[in-house]
Amino acid sequence: MSENPIEAAKSLFIRRWGEMGATWGISRTMAEIHALLYLATEPLCTDDVMEQLLISRGSASMNLRELGNWGLIRRVHRRGDRKEYFEAEKDVWQMFETIIRERRRREVLPIMETIERCLQMIGGPLAGGLPASDAARPGTRERIRNEPPPRSGPAEPGLTAGNAELHRKRYVEIREFCETMNSLFNVISKAGRGGLRPVAKTLGKLAG
Repeated sequence: MSENPIEAAKSLFIRRWGEMGATWGISRTMAEIHALLYLATEPLCTDDVMEQLLISRGSASMNLRELGNWGLIRRVHRRGDRKEYFEAEKDVWQMFETIIRERRRREVLPIMETIERCLQMIGGPLAGGLPASDAARPGTRERIRNEPPPRSGPAEPGLTAGNAELHRKRYVEIREFCETMNSLFNVISKAGRGGLRPVAKTLGKLAG
């Protein structure tokens, strides 16, 4: 007997979503659980996730907790049932915004803070490098200022104060790229579902 086409499509989607998980910076299992909950017609408990994905309770619990930390799923309580159930965010735009926001917080902001520290170490000013909302986070600038310089090996041959400007230029270029990506994310967030299409259309025209 051939496999139910709905179940076949579900299995394919979960598998591919799991493979894509590495591009989010998350594990394959975490992405597969997210895909399962996204397609589910009703909230699932940990036992359901274990049974459908053939994973251990420890793996299911750990990844469900992490998905909750990302804001991609939420707990659902049923009256008279002691089990915890979970459901995924079904709004694709909200899901996309959550993923980008979390990746920005976990990956982009730390490297921007590091770039600021590197600029300080070679005499660059701490100015304009972090978006205002991020620079205002408690302790951000103080942490950059007080962070001890990392250990390093022998100095690069020929590295002197005379070519520090070249290094500064490299750091600034990366910083500007990160700032541009932050700005793009902010545009997408503010435009929302209804406003993004005109934005994309305008950008398409500008690109030729």
